[in-house]
Amino acid sequence: MPTLHGAPALHGVGVLVTRPEQQAMSLCRLLENQGASTRRLPAIDIKALGNRRETAARLGRLEDFDVIIFTSANAVRFGASLLEQRRDLTLAALGPATARALNQSGYRVAVQPESIDSEGLLLHPRLAHPTGRRILIIKGSNGRPFLEQELAQRGAQVMTADVYRRVPAIPSEAALASLLECFLASALQVITATSLEIAANLLAIAPPALRAEFERVHWLVPGPRVAAGLRELGLSAPLLQAASAEDHDLVAALLAWRAAESGA
Repeated sequence: MPTLHGAPALHGVGVLVTRPEQQAMSLCRLLENQGASTRRLPAIDIKALGNRRETAARLGRLEDFDVIIFTSANAVRFGASLLEQRRDLTLAALGPATARALNQSGYRVAVQPESIDSEGLLLHPRLAHPTGRRILIIKGSNGRPFLEQELAQRGAQVMTADVYRRVPAIPSEAALASLLECFLASALQVITATSLEIAANLLAIAPPALRAEFERVHWLVPGPRVAAGLRELGLSAPLLQAASAEDHDLVAALLAWRAAESGA
């Protein structure tokens, strides 16, 4: 564990983790291993969407698809049952967390980009020239439509299956009041916002006094797209940009910031 003057590197740093409850624990553990204290306030909830049998009937024979793309770990969580334990399908994963989720479910990933975004996936030889290929995208509703649109524009026959939806979380008044007390006591110095949707929901649910405190701390975001979106939402707080939304990249960005702050 990296240390700072004999103490864990993130000792004294309080981090508000705003991911959905199911995805927050691993990040909290990594942060706490580096000496940070964490508090959770999910800004969105994940809900299953659709009927599996009806979706399977609509999609037809999965072996007729040249590639089946899972866009997130949640897509695997709610959509892997559509595969019905078939191991002979060509699966693609958007990002390493999605690939890990498929592997843990017993599936091999054939198409995985080096980068974690749709643009990186489209550079893969299996998808760079998809004219005439049948491609299935298993995803959440109201997600970024770029991948579907770009594949269709390149001549692919694209079908989608929305297997989950993101809904704004509604914390209790007591939870928000307790969080405000933490900020007023200077117990939190960093807020994570691993997507623009999470950030927007977090800003929307904050009462004015809490919203003011949000401006006084650092926000940790996964790259320039979310950073730019936060500025468009009117946030002027200092931003820390991680290489990606992966847990280890978020922690690495905090460690780099902490080292720079200390002059190490």
